[in-house]
Amino acid sequence: MLLIGAAFVIAVYRGGVKKEIAVGLSAPDFLVTDVVSGQRISSAELKGKVLFVNFWASWCEPCKEEMPSLESLYRGEMSQKDFRMVTILYKDSPSNALGYMKVNGYTFPVYTDMRDSSSKNFGVTGVPETYIVDKKGILRRRVIGGADWNSPDEKDLIGSLLNE
Repeated sequence: MLLIGAAFVIAVYRGGVKKEIAVGLSAPDFLVTDVVSGQRISSAELKGKVLFVNFWASWCEPCKEEMPSLESLYRGEMSQKDFRMVTILYKDSPSNALGYMKVNGYTFPVYTDMRDSSSKNFGVTGVPETYIVDKKGILRRRVIGGADWNSPDEKDLIGSLLNE
């Protein structure tokens, strides 16, 4: 019994026991760096905002397919003071990502997490993966794989969260 308790304490201390990630529960914390400005932001700084957290990579074909709708969502919502898009690179270099963004005319913000702790906290299994978090910090939607962020259902969800 003592050995089991010690193993649990060691696992928790080393981060081996992960917080459950599920719609309806508190979203994981993150700390990321803007690849252009170098400014760091944390989820704690963004409390009270609807967060659109997307993990992606410039080498990922499904990511590339959803990029036009990400850009459209960003341009449509960027003036909303309670909306924040946080796209986080996953196993990709900032220079590759910024080159891809420039060639395609994308303007949404791109962040990096050199330790990959954000992707681990969110339980990312691959890219693209998207998490929509409400103003109270509750995960409201998890989408594994590409999506059309211009669809009426997605726009309605984000609009309803902004109006809460």
